[in-house]
Amino acid sequence: MTLARYACDPAKSRGRRYTQAPAPTRTDYQRDRDRIVHSTAFRRLVYKTQVFLNHEGDLFRTRLTHSLEVAQLGRSVARSLGLNEDLVEAIALAHDLGHTPFGHAGQDALNACMADYGGFEHNLQSLRVVDHLEERYPEFDGLNLTFETREGILKHCSRHHAEQLERFEPGGVGQRFLARTQPSLEAQLCNLADEIAYNAHDIDDGVRSGLITLAQLQQVPLFDDFRQQALAEFPHLQDKTQERRLLYESIRRMLSAQVYDVISATQGALHMAAPATLDAVRQSPPLVQFSAAMREQSQTLKSFLLEKLYRHPRVLDTTGQAQQAVRDLFARYLAQPEDLPESHRRRLGAALASEPVPARALPRIVADYIAGMTDRFALREHQRLTGQRLLFEPF
Repeated sequence: MTLARYACDPAKSRGRRYTQAPAPTRTDYQRDRDRIVHSTAFRRLVYKTQVFLNHEGDLFRTRLTHSLEVAQLGRSVARSLGLNEDLVEAIALAHDLGHTPFGHAGQDALNACMADYGGFEHNLQSLRVVDHLEERYPEFDGLNLTFETREGILKHCSRHHAEQLERFEPGGVGQRFLARTQPSLEAQLCNLADEIAYNAHDIDDGVRSGLITLAQLQQVPLFDDFRQQALAEFPHLQDKTQERRLLYESIRRMLSAQVYDVISATQGALHMAAPATLDAVRQSPPLVQFSAAMREQSQTLKSFLLEKLYRHPRVLDTTGQAQQAVRDLFARYLAQPEDLPESHRRRLGAALASEPVPARALPRIVADYIAGMTDRFALREHQRLTGQRLLFEPF
């Protein structure tokens, strides 16, 4: 496929942090994708929470299946816009590599634990995973991904953290947060594909769990319009035994409408901005977008999910126990670093000798260790160290 003039061309990449000869059969972005897929952090995503803890059911989304859905949606839009599908796929597959166990509950708890040591943010941790924490190559730490993939992974960043990144990598991935410029269109697309994916699959998982119903979803125009369309075309779906098919058909139509809306709205924005180059994209306002009407409908859906699903008493109960597990683990490792695995104790020794603020070395390594845990490993480790059994994890 011919790339648009404003797309990321792997032949013009800003390169890797450590110079490597190009692969004979793959572009640099294809090589990034393959490194991500083979990484340890990627495999761990299969046992990390999206909304429902992994042990609550085999069919609920995890961080891994979510990442695959983001990649599929991103590729579909990229193809229509002439963007680089391989780069979109690489960013999508890597965007949650730094996420904690227990979803956003785990992230919030770990951020609170790290409040006096620089905080914790999963986007920044994803970059830390691919830049430092993966240990797969003899010449360097991390996966040594291209600038463009790393830029897409870091979709949010505080000014404080951006300044830290800029000190270690002048003109690197933190610079745009200081200059207030935009990332590539491929990175912008992954941000929106992420939102589309989790809104859709959280409807599916929420209904499957019994926490929300199709009747409640009639309050949400973005979903109910397509439910009514599906019933008009397939009247037999009104039968109670066909509820699952009705749900799937409504979600499928909703996803298609959002994809087509993004393509149309983005084409309009590109026509107005007329960026001739990738650099012009970076100097423009965000260009990958919903139409105003779809943005409003998407926001209504997000508000519904927040009220009816994410704040449901059953979800909040597991959230509280999950956060306790994270807090207890953090306190234990901070007080007794000898309980850390040998690999992390070795890293601690090296960090204490080189960190500009050695007092922060142990908390950061503890955060790295906890963030890398799967849900079930964190619960098992918590039980081993505290004797408490949380969340009824089936061992």
